[in-house]
Amino acid sequence: MRIETEQQLAEAIRSAQGPLAIVGGGTRPVGQGAGARLEVGISGITLYEPGALTLVAGAGTPLSEIEEVIAAQGQRLPFEPARWGTVLGASGESTIGGVVAANVSGPRRVQAGACRDSLIGVRFVDGAGETVKNGGRVMKNVTGYDLAKLMAGSWGTLGVLSEVSFKLLPAAVAQATIVLDLSAEAAQPALSAALGSPFDVSGAGWLPGIGAIVRIEGLAQSVAYRAERLRDLLAVFGPARIETHRSAELWRCLRDLVPFEGKSGDLWRLSVKPSEAPDILRRIGGEVMLDWGGGLIWALVPEGTDLRARAAPYTGHATCLRGQSPAFEPEPAPVATLTRALRARFDPRGILNPGRMG
Repeated sequence: MRIETEQQLAEAIRSAQGPLAIVGGGTRPVGQGAGARLEVGISGITLYEPGALTLVAGAGTPLSEIEEVIAAQGQRLPFEPARWGTVLGASGESTIGGVVAANVSGPRRVQAGACRDSLIGVRFVDGAGETVKNGGRVMKNVTGYDLAKLMAGSWGTLGVLSEVSFKLLPAAVAQATIVLDLSAEAAQPALSAALGSPFDVSGAGWLPGIGAIVRIEGLAQSVAYRAERLRDLLAVFGPARIETHRSAELWRCLRDLVPFEGKSGDLWRLSVKPSEAPDILRRIGGEVMLDWGGGLIWALVPEGTDLRARAAPYTGHATCLRGQSPAFEPEPAPVATLTRALRARFDPRGILNPGRMG
């Protein structure tokens, strides 16, 4: 069933006789449980105030539409949302509601924060079919319980988003990338040094066939100066060069996992303590990419690999985006208790994406 309005959404949930599989653009089929398909197509930008750096849109609005509109005004979503559809073998087009539901945050998270940090308001329908509004359309209106942050990353298990509100940022005029020819295991100290520098780094990762990459953004003259200074600082880790013409393409490749496209195997995402990354990489093998200064490891391993067991011990969590292993990390007992209580409150019948997150 495709839903076009919030009223239809509320009625569909109220009248549901069994589990519902909540779908946005269908590009992130991670841990999807059984149930009647409920496709959210509530689309359209309902408010855009470039001067206030504020945007409000229906949850089913294509991400590409939003990015095109705000780019025309020299603005961007701060958290650099990724497209995983191609690498996950999924059709469809990423929607802004799906981005929020999965809290999708790209390389710029190290500077601008995650998706939830730019989210200032939501409307959603809970498991009882009741419409809930939280937050506002400007930062100062975000008061009381911050349900917007709770909805980000809940994967449709607490409510179905109908509208989202964001704070935007001006787009960078220029960018440059410092590239170091380092192995993945050797890259983390250099990435940490870059992030700890005073040069306002907006990305720090590692790409196969390229090496360690560090991004600087801003006004052209400032970018040129900071990139040169940072290159000199990182020279202690090995020869470093500055890329300008290919810079944007390098970060798109990391953001959208382009090196893994068309390759078989299980795809994992490990969010870990950056200092643990080198040891984890030595244990897991396979093909990898790094983001967030080594705090995010993408791994492509043979089918059936239990990467949680292979990577242990680690501080953080591992998510199987493609494969037969359970998608989400088992929660510690205190967290699991809290999760059950939240679901009982927001979805008393247990019909919203049951089993998706355990």
